[in-house]
Amino acid sequence: MWTGENLRQKEEMAAAAATAIDDFGAFMKKFELPSPHSSPQLPLHGLTFAVKDIFDVKGYVTGFGNPDWARTHAAATSTAPAVLAILGAGASFVGKTVMDEMAYSIDGENKHYGTPTNPCAPDRIPGGSSSGSSVAVAAELVDFSLGTDTGGSVRVPAAFCGILGFRPSHGVISTSGVIPMAQSFDTVGWFARDPMILTRVGHVLFQLPEVDPVQPSQVIIADDCFQLLNVPSDRVTRVLIKAIEKLFGYQVVNHAKLGDYVKDRVPSLKHFMDTYCENQEYTIPSLMALSSALRSLQRYEFKSNHGEWVITVKPDLGPGISERVWKAIRTTGEDVEWCHAVKNELRASLSSLLEEYGILAIPTVPGPPPKLHTDVITLEGFRASAFSLLAITGMSGFCQVTIPLGMYNNLPVAVSLIARHGSDRFLLNLVQTLYGALKEQVEIAE
Repeated sequence: MWTGENLRQKEEMAAAAATAIDDFGAFMKKFELPSPHSSPQLPLHGLTFAVKDIFDVKGYVTGFGNPDWARTHAAATSTAPAVLAILGAGASFVGKTVMDEMAYSIDGENKHYGTPTNPCAPDRIPGGSSSGSSVAVAAELVDFSLGTDTGGSVRVPAAFCGILGFRPSHGVISTSGVIPMAQSFDTVGWFARDPMILTRVGHVLFQLPEVDPVQPSQVIIADDCFQLLNVPSDRVTRVLIKAIEKLFGYQVVNHAKLGDYVKDRVPSLKHFMDTYCENQEYTIPSLMALSSALRSLQRYEFKSNHGEWVITVKPDLGPGISERVWKAIRTTGEDVEWCHAVKNELRASLSSLLEEYGILAIPTVPGPPPKLHTDVITLEGFRASAFSLLAITGMSGFCQVTIPLGMYNNLPVAVSLIARHGSDRFLLNLVQTLYGALKEQVEIAE
């Protein structure tokens, strides 16, 4: 028999399904919160935004992508500082967006609330876990949106939906009022279609004075990483290199094998360089080991945060996510010290490589978004390859921006630029400077 609470949940899910056609399935709940200020001088005046349903908004239950979580948690008593900062800068809030359950996926499919439709490729997954936030921007339902990125949850959906996505340096933006996934990696990220809006949002969230643009001292193309692409790597690297050379000169561009560099300079990685890493084709063993370290620490911290709730409630979880959650619950945490050693060594070695104004260029993901309803085993293979790229920033704590580079075979193509920890404003300014030249080169390539 349905209880009053269950009936209410059923009605809300039915209402969400009914409106999904109109909003690409991006929204969990639409409701408006106007900015408390109306001055046209405010940096985000007149813009609209949405937030992933992992951010607290006073008076509303933060759903965390799962109805069992929503059922067992009370409404938030305060609003997350990141959301308050955006409202205070003049933007208007329009709703909360769908996310992958417990933020434990980069796919974007949610068995309870539906999968937001990727406007760039409707038969493909939108990417997660900030799926709805990405789709809302790509579908032009809002001007920008907030998401979170722990393992890749802003970078991946930005790449899959053909928009800009920014993961800031770890720890520079408050995650207060955001349900934790794994604190060593959790960041508040955001999406936009326009580099100017991307930058303005960043300035508000950083809450620091603006800085003048600085020319990069070098842009390092990680050749081995681009060889992981399942589209022609030249389609990405040529566009990027030509745009950089046009703006800054050919002498700025350098090339490197990032996997060899990391292997030589992060000795603690040897603990994770198992036979799986060594024997896989089309992988970079040291980066696979980096991914293994990230996911090991992520599991341990997820268990610390949510293990008791999972064991007590036994939530209904979707395929893939259920397996990852219960694997985390069974983890022992024996590798935690090794994971932190890897993090420290990687940050030091990449800081030395990039210095103050260097940029590292890599693919965001190894290829275009997989098709909807792809089997779990195939998706896990894609995830493994993707995490070897995503773990570079995750483990170093550096900032990273995903930039769309048009389409190849009618599917979105993207590139990522990485700067050292704390260089977020430098990276945002570079995106603004570079974006026009990149668009010109994309038009030539297409």
